[in-house]
Amino acid sequence: MAGFKNFVNKIKNYPYLSALLPLKKSQVPVEIIAGITFASLAIPEVMGYTSIAGMPVVTGLYTMLLPMLVFAFLGSSRHLVVGADSATAAIIAGGLIVYAVPKSSEYVAYAGVVAIISAVLLITAGILKLGFIADFLSKTVLIGFLTGIGIQISLGQIGVMLGGSSTSDGSIYSLESIFNSLLSINIPTLILSLCVVAFIVSAGYFDSRIPGALIAVVLTTFAGWITSPEVYGIKLLGEFQGGLPQISLPVIPYENLLGVVEISVACFLVILAQSAATSRAYALKYSEKYDENTDLLALGFSNAAAGISGTFVVNGSPTKTEMVDSAGGRTQLSQLVAVCVVAAVLVFITKPLSYLPQAVLASVVFVIGLKLIDIKGMITVFHLRPVEFIVALIAAVSVVLFGVGEGLGIAVAFSIVAHLRHSYRPLNSLLVTTPRGAWRPTSLSEGLQAEEGLLIYRFGSNLYFANESMFTREVVTLAITARPHLKWFCLSAANIGDVDYTSSEALKEVYYELEKRGITFVICDIVGPVFNKMEKDGFFDLIGRENIFANATDVLYAYRNLDKQVKSPDI
Repeated sequence: MAGFKNFVNKIKNYPYLSALLPLKKSQVPVEIIAGITFASLAIPEVMGYTSIAGMPVVTGLYTMLLPMLVFAFLGSSRHLVVGADSATAAIIAGGLIVYAVPKSSEYVAYAGVVAIISAVLLITAGILKLGFIADFLSKTVLIGFLTGIGIQISLGQIGVMLGGSSTSDGSIYSLESIFNSLLSINIPTLILSLCVVAFIVSAGYFDSRIPGALIAVVLTTFAGWITSPEVYGIKLLGEFQGGLPQISLPVIPYENLLGVVEISVACFLVILAQSAATSRAYALKYSEKYDENTDLLALGFSNAAAGISGTFVVNGSPTKTEMVDSAGGRTQLSQLVAVCVVAAVLVFITKPLSYLPQAVLASVVFVIGLKLIDIKGMITVFHLRPVEFIVALIAAVSVVLFGVGEGLGIAVAFSIVAHLRHSYRPLNSLLVTTPRGAWRPTSLSEGLQAEEGLLIYRFGSNLYFANESMFTREVVTLAITARPHLKWFCLSAANIGDVDYTSSEALKEVYYELEKRGITFVICDIVGPVFNKMEKDGFFDLIGRENIFANATDVLYAYRNLDKQVKSPDI
């Protein structure tokens, strides 16, 4: 009962409208213009994402209705824009292809269930305050992961640009599709595709605010209406149902639920990492506060809205967020304006879109894929962090060869391995004093003593089962090789934020090993939680509480006065 009351209190205290208010009157016209500009840029983009996801074109517009509306009211970030995203779209396509035919009603139902399960995971993470999980997908891995997705997306569209078909099965199958299309290439379709790509790239080069994709879509749609491009072998989208989405709960066969959950987990991890990184970046840019756990809840409800409104997973989109920011939008009011624009398009302008050539949409998606390929970022990582570049490269290659879902799993695994590598082999040091009395770290290889017979060893990370053997080995080696012979060995625990059971036992073994050699083990710089754990484990009773010091300076003072204490009649 108490838990239910706490849940009700959380709902009452939820920061509604914090992403909208306060709002200055002078900012309202700017927000309206930014919303209209954003809608004009994003509509062709989300239509392209439906091609990546294997969904009907109209469902891309649905991602900019209820999901965006929900986040505007419930999110904490004033800048994060929620909508269809290339990464999650690629995950959906790679996973659902085995369950249903793309663009079919069954496929749409599966995509809706993925969105709802992702919503449950996001809401649970928000309630349990698990936003920190996003930190396990490092920026290095994210660069490689998105680069791999970009390669896969671009390769998947070349077949359509040549007059053939696209594929969502992965880049190996994309190469097969390209080869087949080359055998029956349609020259007019190829020329149209090259012109559209050149136009979009050129427009962005001259001014990023020029909606190159929108202009290309409008012009080619008009051309498709007044001419008969099918005569030249140029395929059109064909008619599709417009209007506002119908609200319903998607249903899929129970036996396929486990596989859909795996796809949802992959989407959840990408949403978690990408949304948190984007919110954090813009909050820092404008010196604003945001709550990543509140945003997780809002993203969860946005995905629930996506699931029941016939569309697919939505994500916090860096590209869309930048679109709004560049247009002058500073609150979620811009997104609400965009919602109104999209609703008007759905009601009044969907029929003309049936005249849009498929190759044009494929060209838009092709450019989106190219933008995801972060060559500059990969080169930078290579020059600055060669080891992390290997991790990024593995992430990219995994996505290209094995698919987005499998690639994400491998990327997360290597991200965790990279984290463990840093904590497993921390940068440990020996502390010595400067001529002015300050402390400075030195390498272990130098073997410098703080005072003759006193060694102060600072361990560089948390002490746990994976690095306790290295800790033990280093301490014993330092004690054996120390010249002159040690009287005191001090562990500076300033960087130790946690001690597990295995390492606690290792500390006791180190104490006994030093005691056998006639060396006193002392410790300093212990943070509160670690102090409590060591006390509970009986470590302080073992070494003696007189051997616990606040800092290295106190250790040095006590060591220098050691002889005086021994000669004192009071002792």
